Amino acid sequence: MSLPALPTIERWPSLRGKRVFVRVDFNAPVAEVDGQLTVTDDFRLRATLPLLDSLLARGAHVVAATHFGRPGGRVDERYRIEPVARALRALRSDVVLAENLRFYPGEESGSREYGASLVEGFDFYVNEAFGASHRAHASIVVPPTLIPSAAGPNLQREVATLLSLLESPRRPMVAVVGGAKVRDKMGIMKVLCEKADVVVVGGGMSYTFFAAQGRGVGSSLFDPGYVEECASLLAEGRVVIPVDYRGLRDDAPFGPDGGVDDVVEFDQSIPDGFMGLDIGVRTRELFAATIASAGTILWNGPMGVFEDPRFIGGTEAVARAVASSNAVSVVGGGDSVAALTQFGLRDDVSFVSTGGGASLELVELGDLPGLRALRESPWA
Repeated sequence: MSLPALPTIERWPSLRGKRVFVRVDFNAPVAEVDGQLTVTDDFRLRATLPLLDSLLARGAHVVAATHFGRPGGRVDERYRIEPVARALRALRSDVVLAENLRFYPGEESGSREYGASLVEGFDFYVNEAFGASHRAHASIVVPPTLIPSAAGPNLQREVATLLSLLESPRRPMVAVVGGAKVRDKMGIMKVLCEKADVVVVGGGMSYTFFAAQGRGVGSSLFDPGYVEECASLLAEGRVVIPVDYRGLRDDAPFGPDGGVDDVVEFDQSIPDGFMGLDIGVRTRELFAATIASAGTILWNGPMGVFEDPRFIGGTEAVARAVASSNAVSVVGGGDSVAALTQFGLRDDVSFVSTGGGASLELVELGDLPGLRALRESPWA
């Protein structure tokens, strides 16, 4: 699977004195530190530095813009861009970061008027927001129709790396898919069952596969409308699902108030009144052995509700198996990257994608709205 080449900034003439609008994805995690909201992981910011440095070195005036959280198309003080802008200033003080794009309803609706207002007065546009390029939002799809536009180097690298997994993976290829709901990932599951040699399924989505085997899932996350599709995928013989779980009684406290004594292990079935929240010990060993056999690994999604330290073990086991493997390992955004970071393993994998949903959609569909907009630009 391959796409036509994306336009790049190298084709542009001198940028001295030119104004460049850069769409970035700085939707970074923040937490209160010493009474001030602070970015706790600047990975996405650092990923843009090669582009920003190149533009600045060529004499451009650079303004970047990002979405941040889900303010719902209105100004919400909780999602002011200042914590992110402060983190960016610490890295590159000569780049301006505009206010949160999602404060304006025109962003998520794809308004042409709003998209045009963003790049009014600018000479060039660069999309370096791979993690947002699966959305047909105004800042992604409108600017390429109005001014010369290009893909940033990190976006290009993301696309090339992910598509190469499908074109020529080192075998066997093992895909590890987790997360909450199977309905959100059924499309990618079908593609991976065609392309990968083994598809390992964990997280909340695995309970529907568990039910497809006729096992009880108690009050665990469950998509009854997808049981037949899960059964069909299992019948293909490439899907590996948990053989045991650990979780809680429905009325047991969750989070920091919960005790270790509340944790229950489940084997053949999860009874009514209980919910599964992580994969069990035998499953961790099974998944780790499967990952160890891989030539190529694609991982997206946690194995359990790892926000609760009692249910972090499954995700940690997978993270450590991926990190210790000799395979080409690609980790796709979101919670998977957060887990690698938490365990100090991010430097031990081959490639970390800045986009979770975007990486899966690119693998599933082979293209993204943001990529099409760049290729179809009149200046491409």
